[in-house]
Amino acid sequence: MKESSLKRLFKFVLAHWPFLLLSTAAAFFFVIFNSASIWITATMINNILIDFNEMLIENQRLLSLNDLSMNDRLKLFSNSLLLKDTAINTVSSVCIALIVVFSAKNISLYIKNITLSIVQYRLIRDLRNKLYSHFHYLSLSYFNKNKSGELTAVLVNDIDNMRNSLSIMFQKLFVEPINILILMSLLFIVSPKLASIALLIIPISGVIIFGISHSIRRRSKRSQAQLAGMTSMIAETIGSMRIVKAFATKGFEINRFAKETQKYYKLMLRRDRLRFVSSPVSETFGATIAALLLWVGARDVLVLQSISSEDFLRFILLLFSLFQPLKNLTNVVNELQNGLASADRVFTIMDIESDIEDMDDAITIDDLQNSLSFNQVSFSYGDEKDKVLNNINFKINKGEIIALVGPSGAGKSTLVDLIPRFYDTLNGSIEIDNKNIKEVKISSLRSLMGIVTQETFLFDDTVKANIAYGLDGISEKEIEDAAKAANADEFIRELPDGYSTIIGERGVSLSGGQKQRIAIARAIVKNPPILILDEATSSLDSESEKNVQSAIEHLMSHRTVIVIAHRLSTVHNADKILVLENGQIVQEGKHEDLVNTEGLYKQLHKMQFRT
Repeated sequence: MKESSLKRLFKFVLAHWPFLLLSTAAAFFFVIFNSASIWITATMINNILIDFNEMLIENQRLLSLNDLSMNDRLKLFSNSLLLKDTAINTVSSVCIALIVVFSAKNISLYIKNITLSIVQYRLIRDLRNKLYSHFHYLSLSYFNKNKSGELTAVLVNDIDNMRNSLSIMFQKLFVEPINILILMSLLFIVSPKLASIALLIIPISGVIIFGISHSIRRRSKRSQAQLAGMTSMIAETIGSMRIVKAFATKGFEINRFAKETQKYYKLMLRRDRLRFVSSPVSETFGATIAALLLWVGARDVLVLQSISSEDFLRFILLLFSLFQPLKNLTNVVNELQNGLASADRVFTIMDIESDIEDMDDAITIDDLQNSLSFNQVSFSYGDEKDKVLNNINFKINKGEIIALVGPSGAGKSTLVDLIPRFYDTLNGSIEIDNKNIKEVKISSLRSLMGIVTQETFLFDDTVKANIAYGLDGISEKEIEDAAKAANADEFIRELPDGYSTIIGERGVSLSGGQKQRIAIARAIVKNPPILILDEATSSLDSESEKNVQSAIEHLMSHRTVIVIAHRLSTVHNADKILVLENGQIVQEGKHEDLVNTEGLYKQLHKMQFRT
């Protein structure tokens, strides 16, 4: 049975138990000093309102009693500390006591708050790190099915929402229950009868609070899902702004976003209607109980004389002091629902298992010794009936170059994605040196490969950092040598800060050919034994393609290479060409043989070269 989000959250919290222990102790002392301040305040008011001699007589009466109630004992204790020989001296001692108690109370409050802040921020840090780490654990198929904007919203917005909720929850949850318990205990000590009436507040308020809180949590989930959708829309629109402007769809996009923000507005308003009604309802009910207590208490003082005016004054001060922690606890419950709604979304992702995992006894390999082979490999992204690849068989020996050609949708990119285990085969096996790649550690397998794709992704960092991405201890000379080999050194040095130039998000400040050459330099620095080139020059103009092709030829030297080619001119020198159609290999051989044989390759060649 799956654990609740609240229970799982507290497991994260308990990891920081030393701070929790210190904070709980500080919270306890805060409540003690807070209660003491109320008790002393009542004593001071009583000292001002009644004759001082009556206080002395009452104190003597208490001292003469053999059987003292807890209320009497507390009075005697406070009198021993505060009651002096004259009224003015008593007031002075009470004032000094108030200063001491309020100072101690606020020191305790600071310690409680700062230690809870440490727990809160560490918890959020740990959750965000764990979720980000889990993203890297998930397979590519998960990211194909889920929008990047929504995942970003969970990592940023939901966890930040948890931070806000937990901030309020931690600051109140560790204090208010203790506060309520001690104040209620003092109320019963002063007057069990009146306290019993006051006790009606808690269960009835509780029913109201928890009834409302469940509805708040449901609405919070909906509003956060809507916010994630908006975040995804924003990321998508900003990323495709060129298309938006080219198609003059500004008005369409603005209206589409406005509809989503309107939905979010309605969801948030519905949630807040509930959130803001719980406190007034509880407070109104509490005020009604307080009025009833005032009437009953006044009757006991004035008519029945079953309680002293001092005790009644103390009771009223304690009662009204009880209302604030009850109100705070109401807000905590509501805020907790917001945090739990976000926690549900976070933990839902954390619970997702990757469909690409290491075997328990997976081995490590550090080189390609002999060959890479596909043995009756089939693959499907979803329904097994809709196979993208079907019964693929071929072998590539170390140092060979194999080219994959075929029309769009033939399965070329899918085939090479199976080699680093971005996806797993449906049937059959892929073997490196006669070892099934599923028996090899994923990190070890992928370390053997360098991949250069048509869509080059560069980070918003320096040129140097992009070339050395993921590698530690790379020297400046190695980076520059790789750039020279990739025909990139010349244009890099012409950039404003050379190798230290920040190239912008996705390398926006560079041309397509420049980005490709940096990607090739990155692959050269990694120095992989297996190289995968996925239509690396198909989107470039002739001049850029010439520079990039020269860099690729340098990169391919002394490596085992698999090339996906759109332009057949780039594969003439391949050791073997595999022609794919509808997920199957329909032809294979060298260029000279295929171009002179009737079949798909010859057709593709005629279409490109009009021969």
